[in-house]
Amino acid sequence: MTFKTGKTLKTYSMISSLQVPDSFESDIRGWLFKQGELYNLHWFLAHADDGVIWGENRDGDMLLSSDYFPESPSVATSLRAITLQQARLFGISGELFVWRNGTGQRWRARLLQDGEGVEKEYYDEDYLLWGKSVRETREGFTLLEEGSQGFLHAPPIREKFKFPVTLQVRHYIDYDSDGQAYIPYSRPMSLK
Repeated sequence: MTFKTGKTLKTYSMISSLQVPDSFESDIRGWLFKQGELYNLHWFLAHADDGVIWGENRDGDMLLSSDYFPESPSVATSLRAITLQQARLFGISGELFVWRNGTGQRWRARLLQDGEGVEKEYYDEDYLLWGKSVRETREGFTLLEEGSQGFLHAPPIREKFKFPVTLQVRHYIDYDSDGQAYIPYSRPMSLK
């Protein structure tokens, strides 16, 4: 539940740790899809050593940009444990963030959910995504190109849109012992 009081936006928010199973590395996609279904998380964004992977939970499966643009090296990055740095499964209601621990040996996961927990102030902000032209659209993924060097990525954008494409991010506000505001965490919410 999100509500507005005067000029301050507030929501109830809860953070919890999730156990990442030992089988995660052999079935990353399957585990993430199940978590998305369980927590109503729709979009997927992963950063790997060899590129960025966009995805979407749709039609009973997790669909990935690399499935639809295998000929484009920067977009065809496979979802593999050996190159995966971090992954975010997100939606309006929350975010599941998965990353390697400090030694790179174990996986950790944090679930942030809005609508329950403690009251938190927040604000939302739109971040511009790379892409000033559409190269192609396949099965709900749009291959966006940026600049003369041709930087490419393929976010899951199905509907017709106008540039710029943005990623909506929620920033949560907290206060230190001196009453100074700071942002302890942020999370992506949606593509616009």
